Amino acid sequence: MQLAAAQLSQHLQKGLKSLYTLHGDEPLLIQEAADAIRAAARSQGYTERTVHTVAGAHFDWSEVLAAGGSLSLFADKQIVEIRIPSGKPGKEGSPALQQLAAGAQGNDSTLTLVLLPRLDKMTKSGAWFTALDGNGVTIQVEPVERQALPQWIAQRLAQQAQRVAAGDEGQRTLQFFADRVEGNLLAAHQEIQKLALLYPAGELNFDQVESAVLNVARYDVFKLSEAVLAGQAGRVQRMLDGLKAEGEAEVLVHYTLSEDIRALKRVKDAMAAGRPLPMALREQRVWGLRERLFERVLPRLTTTSLDNLLYSAHLVDGIVKGLKAPDWPTEGWQALHRLAMQLCQECAAQQGAAPRAKMAG
Repeated sequence: MQLAAAQLSQHLQKGLKSLYTLHGDEPLLIQEAADAIRAAARSQGYTERTVHTVAGAHFDWSEVLAAGGSLSLFADKQIVEIRIPSGKPGKEGSPALQQLAAGAQGNDSTLTLVLLPRLDKMTKSGAWFTALDGNGVTIQVEPVERQALPQWIAQRLAQQAQRVAAGDEGQRTLQFFADRVEGNLLAAHQEIQKLALLYPAGELNFDQVESAVLNVARYDVFKLSEAVLAGQAGRVQRMLDGLKAEGEAEVLVHYTLSEDIRALKRVKDAMAAGRPLPMALREQRVWGLRERLFERVLPRLTTTSLDNLLYSAHLVDGIVKGLKAPDWPTEGWQALHRLAMQLCQECAAQQGAAPRAKMAG
C-alpha cells in the first residue's frame, strides 16, 4: 500500500500497521517520517527497539529474522528497524525481506520499519520491494523542489508561531531565505529553528532574516541544468558560484551545459525532419521537468541560435582543458559563466520570464 508523506499523520491517527517502508533521498524528511512512526508506536506500547544496518554483502540477515520473532522479558511489543543505505539488500537480503514482509501480516507484537534511499524504477519492481509494498505501507519521500521551498519555509515558521510580512515584502523574505538554503533541507530546518531561538513568536522582517540565516545552500549540476533551461539568470549565477566554491569539476559542469545544448539541437533537427515534438523528446530520453522545459523553449529557438550555442560549447570545452579562444575568458569558470548565461538568456527570451543578464568575461 503506497501512501503520500503528507498523509502519514492522518494515517497514524487511525492506527498502526505492522510494516512500513520509507524511501527517498531527503534525510530530514525520512527522519521526520520515521520519528512519527516510532512515536506512534511507543504510544501504543512498542517499548523495545532494535536497529540493523545492512552494510555490505556479508551482512547476517539471520539476526534480523530472529529479532522479529524474539522479545525480551521486559517488553511485549517491539520495533525492528532495518536500514539499507545502499538500497541493495543483496542476494540473501531479498528472500529475507520477502520472508519478513509475509510474516508481518497479523503480527501485532512487532512493527518492522525499513529505511531506504531513493530507488529507481527497476529496483521498485523487484520481488523484495514488491513484497514490502504488498504487505505493508510504503512511503516515497520526495525532495522539496526550489519553487516549493518558500512555501515550505513559511509552513515551518508557522509551526513555531512565526511568520513573514504579508505581500511583496514577505515574498522577498521567503525568496531570500530559499536562496540561502537551497539544496540543503537539513540546514534549512536548523536555520528555521535558529529563528525561534533568536526572535519571539510573531512577524519576522527581512532584516531579521537576513542577519540570522547563513548561506548554507548546496547545488548540483542537474539543478543547474533546470535553472538554465528555465531562464533563471540570478539563480544560475548563484549556482555556478556555489559549485565553484564547493570544488565541483569544471568539466562536469561543461558536460551538463553542452549536453543540454546538444539535446536541444538534436530535437530541433528531428522536428525539422517531421518528427512530432513528443516523439523527438522520447527518442532523446528527455522526460520529467526537463521535458516540460524543452517543450516551452524549443518551438521558438532558431537553428542559428542553437548552432551558435554549439560553437560556444565547443570553445569552452577547450578552455576548461587549458586552451585559449579569441574573445573568450581564459579562466574556466568565467567561460562556463558566459556559456551558461548565453543559453539561459536564449531560454529566458523564449519564455519572456527573465531579464537579460550581463555575461561574464
